[in-house]
Amino acid sequence: MDKPAEILTADLAEAPASTQDGCAGILAGLLAELVHAGEVRPDSHFFDDLGADSMVMAHFCARVRKRADLPSVSMRDVYQHPTIASLAAALEAGPPPASVPAQAPAPGLDQEQAGGQQAAGPAGPARPQPQPPASSLQYVLCGTIQLLFFLGYCYVAALVATRAYNWIIAASGPLDLYLRGVAFGAGALLAVCTIPIAAKWILVGRWKPGPIRVWSLGYVRFWMVKTLVRSSPLALLFVGTPIYPLYLRALGARIGRHVTISSRSVPICTDLLTIGSGTIIRREAVFLCYRAHDGKIEPGPVSIGSNVLVGEKTVLDTGTSIGDSSQLGHSSALHPGQAVPAGQRWHGSPAQPAEVDYLRVGPARCGSLRRFLFCASTLLLLFLVYLPLAESLLYLLLRALPAVDNLVDPATDSIASWGLYLDALVLSVVLFSGSLLAGLVVVATGPRLLNLLVKPDRVYPLYGFHYRVHRAITRLTSNKFFLYLFGDSSYIVHYLRYIGYDLSKVEQTGSNFGTDVAHVTPYLTTVGSGTMVADGLSVINADYSSTSFRVSRASIGPRNFLGNNIAYPSGGRTGENCLLATKAMIPLDGKIREGVGLLGSPSFEIPRSVERDSRFDDLHTGDQFRRSLAAKNRYNIKTMGVFLFARWLHFFLLTVIGLAAYDLYGALAEVVIAGFFALSLLASPVYFVLAERILLRFRSLKPQYCSIYDRYFWWHERLWKVPATHYLTFFDGTPFKPMIYRRLGARIGKKVFDDGFGLTERTLAAVGDYCTLNFGSQVQCHSQEDGTFKSDRSTIGSGCTIGVGAFVHYGVTVGDGAELAPDSFLMKGEEMPQNAYWGGNPAREMS
Repeated sequence: MDKPAEILTADLAEAPASTQDGCAGILAGLLAELVHAGEVRPDSHFFDDLGADSMVMAHFCARVRKRADLPSVSMRDVYQHPTIASLAAALEAGPPPASVPAQAPAPGLDQEQAGGQQAAGPAGPARPQPQPPASSLQYVLCGTIQLLFFLGYCYVAALVATRAYNWIIAASGPLDLYLRGVAFGAGALLAVCTIPIAAKWILVGRWKPGPIRVWSLGYVRFWMVKTLVRSSPLALLFVGTPIYPLYLRALGARIGRHVTISSRSVPICTDLLTIGSGTIIRREAVFLCYRAHDGKIEPGPVSIGSNVLVGEKTVLDTGTSIGDSSQLGHSSALHPGQAVPAGQRWHGSPAQPAEVDYLRVGPARCGSLRRFLFCASTLLLLFLVYLPLAESLLYLLLRALPAVDNLVDPATDSIASWGLYLDALVLSVVLFSGSLLAGLVVVATGPRLLNLLVKPDRVYPLYGFHYRVHRAITRLTSNKFFLYLFGDSSYIVHYLRYIGYDLSKVEQTGSNFGTDVAHVTPYLTTVGSGTMVADGLSVINADYSSTSFRVSRASIGPRNFLGNNIAYPSGGRTGENCLLATKAMIPLDGKIREGVGLLGSPSFEIPRSVERDSRFDDLHTGDQFRRSLAAKNRYNIKTMGVFLFARWLHFFLLTVIGLAAYDLYGALAEVVIAGFFALSLLASPVYFVLAERILLRFRSLKPQYCSIYDRYFWWHERLWKVPATHYLTFFDGTPFKPMIYRRLGARIGKKVFDDGFGLTERTLAAVGDYCTLNFGSQVQCHSQEDGTFKSDRSTIGSGCTIGVGAFVHYGVTVGDGAELAPDSFLMKGEEMPQNAYWGGNPAREMS
């Protein structure tokens, strides 16, 4: 039997005086119950001696927090004080719970552009009393208006498309056809770029700080503007060019000269955005100028000074500011009320002062003339080449449809005849397989030739020939379809090598990489032997200033394991045999870390592995491994076949809808085309929901703990890959997205507001009533570390708020009314009490 706490305290007789009290004895007793040990000595290491893992210690922390006679303990405390003696001493003399720093004066900005505008915001996290939820009538009315808006937009688009098609096909010759295509392309682009700007000023005017209750009529206006602003071609095509800041200025933002914004997360409440001259904002930075909180949309200011660098995978919440000539490092966040003083470097989540210099490339000559010529040439290429080419391909396809019809079934086709479906079968097979083969050729050949023009470690000016080539390499080699096709299988390493990765000598595991791997250039990405990578890796092998860029090699060492959502920069100070935990910040200074784990932002060292992680090590060597790997490869080939079939079948369905619209094209052409647009989108959730439920056999997942060579894990991988989720983005902020998640098997409560939330294992997650889920937040009910797979249920209580970019792991319970701050990482097994406010990476109690 385990020793009682009274006997365990006797072992503390020789411990330091600070631990000779009831606190240490109680801690020892609680831990003894969890690790099933008869004795827990004060100097026993939690991980090395007792064999505990992070899940066990998370449960330990939860038990400690439930004791009114003990101080609160976080996972950071456990890792930094991994014995009873050191933990008790730290708790006795430790600081109060972490708090968000008070707001400093707003930074000085470019006076011409910003007029000395001061940032405003709360001094800390706002904790207002919960307001009554919207009524059922408001909820239904909001969804109805949103659906009507979508249908109306489809009709207007169809009306324009039909008129344009009839005008273009009336051309008298090839030259006339081309000129009409150029005219229509330019006019259409100008119209779709102008509509969001006009809608913003007409529906809202100027954004002002102040709550907007979700599902209200005020929220409907907000949603309309958000949807139009994010769908504008200026936001989709011109990010990273001088054209994009002009778009934001037209929407009301105060942006200085020579600002470069590479983030695709479009700010919405733009009147509250101030950016000084010479600032650069990198990919995957999020600065929305609003947050969803407790059932309300809360617009708020974001103020960024001049000559500022905002790093990769960063979050700037409302009421935040960054002073002139300051830096916010990669994988960092500013919580509401935080301000980075002028001239300082900060990093972490929430951010804190740092010494690391994230501006790692020198300046180059890049004046206004270069920027103007880049914009002019980009628009000319778009108007004179890309748009006419796309219109010509569509024109040729429509012209070829009668020939396909005569080849397959010369009889009259209709929606009720087999001829239409045979046409769709032929057309979909030809287009799908042709696109697949052409894509494989393009991703390997074109970028390789372009790569000869950009030399590593050489500083180039922005907005020139080399910058255009550099952007083309990134876009051409970032094909999500092929990553999903080959990811989570042995074949992903061959694909990554095919597009340019240096993978050294591959030690095949069958799960070397997931399905979400990003890079700036694949030709300067090195991953060592024996390294395994989960989803969400972003390799940052390019550095930027406001005038220049440089590509350089990013090297990940051998025998590493990388968790989810990691930004790995060139010059990362990690070597061999490291565990890089989910959302960990990669250090750019100090010694090379080897044989350790890194957790948090800023990161700190944790054990590389514990005894509990070695349960399946015998499956990784010898004949058993070779047989298991061969069996996994055969299963993964079948999964790839299922993936291709599912994607083709979806394309076939859309082709049927398109051909039906083509056959019905006539007097009510615009109604028919509008129906095609609407059905094409609305059919996708029905199809993919059905596909996922069939794969699940209409059952729910159950918590698992197994090897990656267990047949169950292979089937679970298939669930990640085959059902698509990209279509869900369109339904963000509507009552329809929770409805779709329910059809997928998730337990979602009443009137949940989802502004861009993600669920990986839908049937293992539960979300209570009236929750507020922010953009980029996620619940992931599994973990894959080295060769071990674990999954468990996660539950978010009623009335909770999950902040922008927050990540909730498996086995987690969030109490009713709790709030998780932006960019936080709530580790596996954690239990947030009711009405608590937690934040940070890893998350802990905050005040």
